Amino acid sequence: MPGDAIVMSQPFLCGPATVTLSRNDTCDWPINQSEIRLVLSPLAASAVVGGNGGPMMILKRRVLAGRLQTMLPAVVLGGLCLYAISPWLPLPRRATQPRTIIFYGFSILGEVMQQAIFPAFQAEWQARTGERVEFISAFAGSGTVTNQLIMGVPADLALLSLELDAQRLADAGVTSPQNWRNLPHHGVVNRTPFIILVRPGNPIGIHDFADLTRPGVRVVHPDPLTSGGANWAIVAEYGAGVREHPALGEQGGRDLLLGLWRNVVAQAASARAARTQFENGFGDALITYEQEALFDEARGKLQAEIIYPRSTILSEHTLVVIDRNVAPEERELVGAFVAFLWSEDAQHLFVEYGFRSVNEGLNEANPAFGRIADPFTIDDFGGWARARREIVDGVWKSQVLKELGR
Repeated sequence: MPGDAIVMSQPFLCGPATVTLSRNDTCDWPINQSEIRLVLSPLAASAVVGGNGGPMMILKRRVLAGRLQTMLPAVVLGGLCLYAISPWLPLPRRATQPRTIIFYGFSILGEVMQQAIFPAFQAEWQARTGERVEFISAFAGSGTVTNQLIMGVPADLALLSLELDAQRLADAGVTSPQNWRNLPHHGVVNRTPFIILVRPGNPIGIHDFADLTRPGVRVVHPDPLTSGGANWAIVAEYGAGVREHPALGEQGGRDLLLGLWRNVVAQAASARAARTQFENGFGDALITYEQEALFDEARGKLQAEIIYPRSTILSEHTLVVIDRNVAPEERELVGAFVAFLWSEDAQHLFVEYGFRSVNEGLNEANPAFGRIADPFTIDDFGGWARARREIVDGVWKSQVLKELGR
């Protein structure tokens, strides 16, 4: 019955499960949770079982082992049911079947991963081992991805916008504590600074973050509740205020945040969604990743002008291995892909797609990277745990939003 919808009920429970076929026949059999994991995910991009509009269920690489009941009628009925759904069951891997890596990432990674990184690794692995590799991937705001991982989506790897989200996974028991710190560059795969996009010709004369505080300027900004990029942007804005007015110290950062956020007219769930709002005509300026702008500029699709603030932050993006989801037989494959991300070949591809490499020498290959007079990093503000506590929560949320009545 290929093409017919299958609905599996009680996806998170051990014990009897019901498989409902489109012809309205049903069968029950005991399912051991260690043998199959079904996870609802609105982000799932492939390996989907279900009809259009139904729940999407990712089948993790496990073999269904039905324990048929001893009575003959049950055996016959169970056999018929298993035969009917056999097109959808993950059988033991044959030599010709691809191996699978499930990868989740924050919003702006989609193009570089799907168009460049995945194909490059697939070619390298097949040349080395003769095996094909399939990637199942999904991309959204870093906070949204983190929430999905905590809910139980069976990703092997996640590349997140900020280390705070990696720490959330560790706190929830999804990963071992700070496992990313054992990776090269403490898990940072690539970087990109925060910049300002304005309308072509810069009609209202925006040259720095401070200009976004002027009365009447309309700013589009990603939402800090769901977007890792928005959290980076808040620290970029605050940090610019502190560094541009050292005599004022923290007050300079607070004043810039207050003036800028008074002018925020639209927020979106991710940096990519905020970019779409801006392209659709909202606002005079957008605060976003440099990579987003350079990627479109290189392809002649950028309908905006890039403004580099004098002081801004370099965002750093953290890779996390979801240990509990990586089967023992797949650890070599997943480990090879992790190592590949820091290889010179992969870092060159990131640079080609507008990300700045963790290997500074490779960044010269992209002349489009703009000059920043006073770049800074999250470490200049004590790391993400401190920056979140003192800047995002302590200043932006508790003071700025409160004063603005939001």
